[in-house]
Amino acid sequence: MQVVNPNAAGIDIGSEVHYVAVPPDRDPEPVRSFKCFTADLNRLADWLEECGIETLAMESTGVYWIPLYQILEARGFEVILVNARHVKNVPGRKSDVLDCQWLGQLHSYGLLRGSFRPEDRVCVLRSYIRQRDNLVKSAGSHIQRMQKALEQMNIQLHKAITDITGVTGMRIIEAILNGERDPFKLAQLRHYNARSSQETIAKSLEGDWREEHLFSLRQEFELYGIFRQKIAECDQKIELCLNTFESKVDPGQKSLPKYKHGNKKARRNPPNLDLRNPLYRMIGVDLVAIDGFDVVTVQTIISEVGLDMTPWPTEKHFASWLGLCPNNKVTGGRVKDTRSKKVVNRASCAFRMAAQAAGKSHSALGGYYRRMKIRLGPSQAITATAHKMARIFYRILKHGVDYVDPGLHDYEQKYQQRVLNNLKKRARLLGYELTQNHELRATVS
Repeated sequence: MQVVNPNAAGIDIGSEVHYVAVPPDRDPEPVRSFKCFTADLNRLADWLEECGIETLAMESTGVYWIPLYQILEARGFEVILVNARHVKNVPGRKSDVLDCQWLGQLHSYGLLRGSFRPEDRVCVLRSYIRQRDNLVKSAGSHIQRMQKALEQMNIQLHKAITDITGVTGMRIIEAILNGERDPFKLAQLRHYNARSSQETIAKSLEGDWREEHLFSLRQEFELYGIFRQKIAECDQKIELCLNTFESKVDPGQKSLPKYKHGNKKARRNPPNLDLRNPLYRMIGVDLVAIDGFDVVTVQTIISEVGLDMTPWPTEKHFASWLGLCPNNKVTGGRVKDTRSKKVVNRASCAFRMAAQAAGKSHSALGGYYRRMKIRLGPSQAITATAHKMARIFYRILKHGVDYVDPGLHDYEQKYQQRVLNNLKKRARLLGYELTQNHELRATVS
């Protein structure tokens, strides 16, 4: 085979030791091991520079590769992270030394493809958003423990109100922790928009006020407040990070389109900042106009894939990377399986959640989802709609065009016309002609 990258090296990343292999003619000891400390990583980069290495391929699991990747990238090396599933072990090669040599050899022949990693600013935004998501999940566990403490005291507050962390629930819990035990006085803290009456809420607040359960409730309430504070700090960091992106449109000259979805139900744990205007400024297009998308969904997808669509040549490549397209397995000329690949991708999950939300709308996407649901079932309908939304997202970001919903009525008309055209085609193949009144007449051949 022809050598494509003569100055290539391979690195097998470990939790404690990294094994590096350079071409045999570059050093008398072409394979070396380095510890994971920062001084050792800098020494590793110095050795690669002495050997004249320009490009590297590394294989890793977990997050052990990130410090070395960032150091090598800052030094000017071309670094690709290889998916371990794409580099199969050959028989007899079972050591880390042979692994790094195998990676270096494959990379020199140009047989390896690196995993996608967005630009540094997007990586920073992604870290903040992932940290916020982790904080929200941790806060949710404390909500469950608060509810458990109330349940142990037979306080059925969660059955009288929708959310114990809403305005009514937090007022009542805070009053309970301050010593109030009268259910009617606690029920007077009810928000005027609460569905349950004061009598119902007062009845749910009659219970056994045991000290050990009140102690647990107090601690979980305080921990929940701490997590809410940390989430607000993450929102501030996200806002500062969004301001570092260049503006693709001036909102003063081209104003943000009016929000067409009306009064939607508020999402749980919404950010404490206006996301729609910064996203519109940095993207240049209002992605919230797509049915099923909200600002949090758009922010999550942008933080995972970035704003540049050039890593994917076509929308089909983008859908394949997300794991939303059929993964056809052909054997003997026959398709054995078409199920989509199982990938761990936050952007793919965001598209699926958006597809589920779009299925309830009176739009073309909603009509498509409901038709696929009848034909394929709920889970495959979500995947199919998410696939269509991913292709729309790709086209908008690559070409900078605005999204225009054709509408449910127009979609149904086009679908009926397509079905009618297929019927006419099948009738002609069978020697018949479909008339305007949808009657079959035999044709003379």
